[in-house]
Amino acid sequence: MQPGPPHPALPTQNTEHRPLIRGMGLGSAVLLNILDMIGVGPFVTIPLIVGAMGGPQAMLGWIFGALFAVCDGLVIAELGAAMPQAGGSYNFLKEIYGPNKLGRMLSFLFVWQVSFSAPLSIASGCLGLSSYAGYFYKPLSQSLASHDFHLALPVIGSLQATAVITRGTPVAILAVVLAVVLLYRRITDIAWFSRLLAIGVFGSLAWIIFTGLTHFNRQMAFDLPANAFHLTPEFFTGLGAAMLVASYDYWGYYNICFLSEEVRQPEKNVPRAVLISIAVVAVLYLTMNASVLGVVPWRELSSTAQSPTRFYVMSVMMERVYGAWAGYAITALIVWTAFASVFSLLLGYSRVPYAAALDGNYFKVFGRVHEKLRFPHISLLALGGLAIAFCFLRLADVIAALAVIRILLQFLLQSVGVIVLRIRQPKRKRPFRMWLYPMPAILASLGFLYMLFSRPNFAREVRYAVVLVVVGVAIYLLRSARRKEWPFLPAPVGD
Repeated sequence: MQPGPPHPALPTQNTEHRPLIRGMGLGSAVLLNILDMIGVGPFVTIPLIVGAMGGPQAMLGWIFGALFAVCDGLVIAELGAAMPQAGGSYNFLKEIYGPNKLGRMLSFLFVWQVSFSAPLSIASGCLGLSSYAGYFYKPLSQSLASHDFHLALPVIGSLQATAVITRGTPVAILAVVLAVVLLYRRITDIAWFSRLLAIGVFGSLAWIIFTGLTHFNRQMAFDLPANAFHLTPEFFTGLGAAMLVASYDYWGYYNICFLSEEVRQPEKNVPRAVLISIAVVAVLYLTMNASVLGVVPWRELSSTAQSPTRFYVMSVMMERVYGAWAGYAITALIVWTAFASVFSLLLGYSRVPYAAALDGNYFKVFGRVHEKLRFPHISLLALGGLAIAFCFLRLADVIAALAVIRILLQFLLQSVGVIVLRIRQPKRKRPFRMWLYPMPAILASLGFLYMLFSRPNFAREVRYAVVLVVVGVAIYLLRSARRKEWPFLPAPVGD
């Protein structure tokens, strides 16, 4: 840890700071958000959603998931327009809860968890990529070695993790390395790369949708089971499980807030990018899944929900319609799409530790900007290195830990915080105000609470978040005591 200069009042800025380049317009901002949102997830989760609801009525999961994304997107849009600085949620939490009060610790904890949850998110995308690549070479899923780790902690309980090496692990690691190499350049060049990657993303979705619509079997798509819409406890349980999966697939609309300092006219373009990307992705997801249900019987999809074959649903569908070549072609496009998401995730999250370090609220080394290329290269390399390490974890464990950490230390604090900020600073300039305030924020908060407590292994997964918070609080308090920051601010003169 490299402590910066003491600052009992507002934190001083890093005098070595070189401003980032405002090189992204609205089009690039929307593209980067969409690339973040559309990873491998929507191509492999349709069997899970159909299995959860037991029929084509599973489309309700995608519809309600989209409405939930809009509610939280309105929260993000208002905060992003009001505070358009690099780091996104770091600045939101600091300002909402007080830059020299609780907000300083909460913003530190946010960056602390991002240092782990961001590489987890990147690793999950790379592991999903390698799993889908198994369609080309089935042995990629073969396990070569594994080891279970157990750590018993007082009060908290036992922590468990499984390290796995498969034949596909090098593929996942290579994806991280390639993303870091492509991102090691100016933001203006990265905008060009994002457009190139978007060709593969939209190409894969367009081909699947076109195939589904041109081979659509209405009878198959609406082959509803008996009592499909009876409002029984089982119906609501299934709907909740389907919404949970769909909501994960929509995540990523907040990514552009991390890059606000590199967006032109961020007070306008950031909220537009958030809401436009949600609308575009919702239409694509709904159309794609409806078209698939018209080609592949839902009972067949449901039967693959818990088997490795669910990774290849789209490939199998295209193979049936066009032949083996189409299965391989769509697999290549989906792998391309998964990599595009990893690319966008790493780009956005690398700006978070940078923003905090620049503010004197995180390790100083992360505030370094490349002298010629003008981007936070140390932050990029650090997150990439941790993502490589997390590629040795099981995909299911990675996703579970990621979800709980994000909900507790980011999403809930923001959805409640936007109301807190309205109450505390009613006259604050807000270039964008959420529609139907405060209902979107309340619905988003309730949705996140449901997602948190409805998880089957909730207690086990929360332990990881608790340990992360306890360690983060300890580091913050030790550091703040040394630097005379909140809650160890010196008493005013004459007190």
